[in-house]
Amino acid sequence: PDATLRVAEFAMDMLERVKSIKPPNGMQLQIRVGIHTGPAYSGVVGSKVPKFTFFGDTVNTAARLEQTGVPGCINMSNYCRQTLA
Repeated sequence: PDATLRVAEFAMDMLERVKSIKPPNGMQLQIRVGIHTGPAYSGVVGSKVPKFTFFGDTVNTAARLEQTGVPGCINMSNYCRQTLA
């Protein structure tokens, strides 16, 4: 629960901070945020061009929530919402 609250607060801070960023083309910068909570794994993937990455069902769910979200909003899973209630 504490970690979920910290991530939600971080997401709200990101949405607020992005308002102060003014791209050179004069357009308004917008972001979408997806939040899900659960187990995730991390590690270095690849040998030719190694990258540190996170993966697992939790990461995939959060990514889908972000991709289907509305710009300027936080889209979170029902489980995440219940954890915050």
